[in-house]
Amino acid sequence: MEYGVRAMAILAYYYQTGPLPLREIAEQESISLNFLEQIVPDLRRNGLISSVRGSRGGYMLSRPPAEINIGDIVRAVEGPIAPVDCLAENADDPCCNRKDGCLTRQVWEKLRDKINDVLDDVSLDELIDVKPTNIT
Repeated sequence: MEYGVRAMAILAYYYQTGPLPLREIAEQESISLNFLEQIVPDLRRNGLISSVRGSRGGYMLSRPPAEINIGDIVRAVEGPIAPVDCLAENADDPCCNRKDGCLTRQVWEKLRDKINDVLDDVSLDELIDVKPTNIT
């Protein structure tokens, strides 16, 4: 999750300059290139990035940084945000049969909702207001 957000922040920072090779993103953020290659398909599948082939190719955001929030990235890479398995949006098999009588469910629902609210309230544009020292 963290690496997906960091990679997307780099793409947001260079949004107007064209595509970036994964190798460059990996170097700037000290992220394993192999790991980036594993999460890029999830980001593409969810419409957050697009690719350009060729010698000047690479990856770029599919829309402006202000239109991509951190929640979009986290859900693309990790799936639904849920503090307990039974609250996952795609939970085909409930984690237990106590849903209707669970005394603690309301706490986990509130936590899930707050986490989603915070992540959905921050856009990539907000992350790139200040140039970090690791960006060249």
